[in-house]
Amino acid sequence: MQGSELQSLRLGDPLLDEYLAFVGARARRNTWLAIAFDLKVFFSVVGKPPADVRTPDVLRFLTSQRSPRHGSTVVRLADGEAGLAARTIARRLSSIRGLFDYLAVHGDAGLRVNPVPHGLGARQPSIARARRGVPLIRTPRTLPRVVSPTDVDALLAALRTRRDQAMVEAMLLGGLRRCEVLGLCMTDVNIGERRLFITESKGGRQRIVPISSRFFGTLGAYIDQERPPASATERLFVVLKGPRRGQPLSAAGLDEVLEGACARAGLPHLSCHQLRHTCFTRLREAGMALEAIQAQAGHASIESTRIYLHLANGWLAGEYRRAFEAIDAQAVAVLQ
Repeated sequence: MQGSELQSLRLGDPLLDEYLAFVGARARRNTWLAIAFDLKVFFSVVGKPPADVRTPDVLRFLTSQRSPRHGSTVVRLADGEAGLAARTIARRLSSIRGLFDYLAVHGDAGLRVNPVPHGLGARQPSIARARRGVPLIRTPRTLPRVVSPTDVDALLAALRTRRDQAMVEAMLLGGLRRCEVLGLCMTDVNIGERRLFITESKGGRQRIVPISSRFFGTLGAYIDQERPPASATERLFVVLKGPRRGQPLSAAGLDEVLEGACARAGLPHLSCHQLRHTCFTRLREAGMALEAIQAQAGHASIESTRIYLHLANGWLAGEYRRAFEAIDAQAVAVLQ
C-alpha cells in the first residue's frame, strides 16, 4: 500500500501472483480485488496448485458453491437457491477461466488447454449453441427495482448536506454509477454546457454526459459553502468533517450517506445502482430514444439498455394497446 492506493495483491503462489500483477495493470481496483478473492476461494476448495487443476476439479468446485449455506431448508426468496447466487458463481467461474486462459497462453504452467469448460454439450444443439453448448451456470434475468417519485422526494429531503444531495442527484438525474460519482474531478465539470466528463467509468470507457441544471445548482452551493477551500485533492466530492476532512470521499462513505438518509426517511435500503436505474427508466418513459440512453449510461452494448423498455411503466401497455387497436380495426373491416 502507498497512501490509499493498493500497489499489489499476493496469494502466495508464483503463478497466481504473476497473474494478479497482470490483472492489476489493466483492471480497475474493485475488479482486481474481486478476481483475487475468487481465486483464493477456488484454490482453497480445490487444494491443488494451478498446474494440477483439471476439468473435474472445476466441476466439483461448482458443486460445492451450489451446496446449502445455511441448511437444506433455507433458501433465498429471490431465486429459491440454497447455495451461492448464480451470478456470484458465474463471476467466480469467469475469474478462474481468465487465469487459465493466461496460463495456457503463457505456457509456464505446462497447460495447453484451459480446464474450465465454456459449457456442456446439448443433445440437440441449435446453431446458436453449437459453439459453446449449454452454459455451466444459468444466471437469472431479473429486472432491477425502480424508486418511486414519492420515495425519491423523501430521500432527497432526508439528505443533510448539499454535497450529499449533489451526489444523489448525479445518479438520479444523470444516471452516473457510484464509481463515476466518486471519480469526478473539479476539471470534469463543465457548468457552461451543463455537462460532465466521465473518466472513471466501467471498462475504462470515457464519455461526456449532459445533466439537469438542478444538479449544477446544488453542486455550486456545495462548492461555495461546504467544500473545504484548502483541500489538496482534485476530486470533486470530499470528506467534510473529521480527521479526513478535505480528502476524497470513499465508496463506503457514499454508502453510509445513502443508508443514513434512507433510515431517516423511513425507506427500505436503496442502492446507488437503483438510483441509476431510476434515472434511465424515467428518461425512457419521457420518450428518450434507446440509443440516447445507451450513450448516457455508457453501455458497451445496447442489449444492456433494453431492460429500460420493460421498466418503463407505460411502454409495454402502450405498444400492446396500439397493436390490439389495429387488430380490432382489421376485424371490423372484414365484417363490413
